[in-house]
Amino acid sequence: MGKSRIEAFSDGVLAIIITIMVLELKVPHESTIAALTALWPVVASYVLSFVYLGIYWNNHHHMFHAVKRVSGGVLWANLHLLFWLSLVPFVTAWMGENHFAAVPMAAYGVVMLMAAIAYWILQQTLIRHDGNESLLAVAVGSDFKGKLSPVLYMIAIPAAFQSRWLAGGLYVAVALTWLVPDRRIERVLERER
Repeated sequence: MGKSRIEAFSDGVLAIIITIMVLELKVPHESTIAALTALWPVVASYVLSFVYLGIYWNNHHHMFHAVKRVSGGVLWANLHLLFWLSLVPFVTAWMGENHFAAVPMAAYGVVMLMAAIAYWILQQTLIRHDGNESLLAVAVGSDFKGKLSPVLYMIAIPAAFQSRWLAGGLYVAVALTWLVPDRRIERVLERER
């Protein structure tokens, strides 16, 4: 099966998710700096989630450039990833509206953890479909960042009940780790040309 439809569908879903998130930002009724300052948790959670969604879109885009075709299993693995990403607007709004309270912070971590696991499943499904010598398999290699991220989420989830700043710092650390697009795939694709 070709891969163009799965890429277009995923791009559309991610665009809708980002649109839903931005619609959750409510305009203050007052025209003062204090009114904006009161919204800092909502804006901060939005920015963090926007960065995460951008990271997923960017890496998804790179990953699908490294494969030639997809299978039914890949389609389902991709839907699994999109399911978890579709929950990002909910946990983002909940976390921001409740000023980074413990339960919403932990729920945010659960969604991020599940999205990371779903991304790994999609990646492995693509590798299994194309083979261990495929461009994607060679590019991914040992995937240190891919293994580190879930570990940091698993630390952040219970940490949210002890220190919201520690949990938030771990979420930011994971995002910063992935902020630069994954160059491994680009390097492998360049070598193939």
